[in-house]
Amino acid sequence: KTVISLLYNYFPQEVQATGTYKISKYAYGQDYHQVIKKKLDQLVLYIKEHSGDIHIRSFVDSAPVMERVWAEKAGLGWIGKHALLINKQQGSFFFLAEIILDIELSYDNSLKTDHCGTCTKCIDACPTEAILPGKTIDAGRCISYFTIELREEIPAFVKGKFEDWIFGCDICQDVCPWNRFSIPHLEPAFAPSGDLLSLKKEDWDHLTEVTFNNFFSKSSVKRTKFLGLKRNISFLQKPE
Repeated sequence: KTVISLLYNYFPQEVQATGTYKISKYAYGQDYHQVIKKKLDQLVLYIKEHSGDIHIRSFVDSAPVMERVWAEKAGLGWIGKHALLINKQQGSFFFLAEIILDIELSYDNSLKTDHCGTCTKCIDACPTEAILPGKTIDAGRCISYFTIELREEIPAFVKGKFEDWIFGCDICQDVCPWNRFSIPHLEPAFAPSGDLLSLKKEDWDHLTEVTFNNFFSKSSVKRTKFLGLKRNISFLQKPE
């Protein structure tokens, strides 16, 4: 009967040095699935203690829940042209999570206005032209798909278009004017491991599996595995 939508900020205090291979900001620290799920479990326990016998489940990018749609319905923001939720006070560098339960609560109202207006910065900046009309992403052209989800060889038609991204991509968020309101998170678990932010291209080029595990054993980057990350780096190194 109720969906509780939540946002959790991950905008970092510092970003990677310029001129190096880049990973998405959300992957600087520990895997958000584990970090946020623990917090959701605490909130679920609190709700149960105050609501009696109810059925309740929590999710953080872990089930086919329409996260952005529910967050928009809850008034947390609007879905931008890059298909991400934008909050007027915080921008878009946050994770979404939900608690779904079988009791009725007081419901919030969705925003009536899309505040993107005529701005097309995210569309214009996407090097692979993955952002389509109608707030839709062509996953088959998205750098995040190629560097994280794709298990086969990266196709030649996107050669030279990755702009040094080797895990994920933040281009459409980095150019969004609303992210000038982003403020650094206060979550210790999202702090980068060691000297991750200062790694130069030559450090990435000579990355060993031991170093990979040291940096990313608790990070979302482990999804692509050591060989996947090396594949991504090699793809950027090969001549066009």
